[in-house]
Amino acid sequence: MSFTSHATTASSTTGTTKTTAATAAQNSMPINQDQFLQMLMAELKNQNPMNPNSSDPMQFVQELAQFTAVEQETYTAESTQTMAANQNTASAVALIGHTVTYTDPTTQATATGTVQAVDITSNGPTLTINGTSGIAPSTVSEVS
Repeated sequence: MSFTSHATTASSTTGTTKTTAATAAQNSMPINQDQFLQMLMAELKNQNPMNPNSSDPMQFVQELAQFTAVEQETYTAESTQTMAANQNTASAVALIGHTVTYTDPTTQATATGTVQAVDITSNGPTLTINGTSGIAPSTVSEVS
């Protein structure tokens, strides 16, 4: 059994939609995890251990190990992305009450002010400095 030879016979299964690195990894594979496991179970149910029909009866185990490795890499990428987002948020929250020098997003001029709040948006945290919200933490150049 190989991924490519059975991809055309696998039934379509829809998994949970993710908007992370996992989606890219899943889209690059010819089949998804559920399809692979369905094919593996069908092969196990239909094989005769006394008369293997494959020239390499252990090939499906090797493929399962490869699939497991890809799955673990996907989970690692998701975990790393989550940890980075959490670190960005924690760093932004740590600025509350501190005086910072930053680049004003409207005028592009260097300004100084006190961080009053942090808003968590879909694009990451933003700061409110001296009443001006929506300032990216990446524009902060100095913390006092």
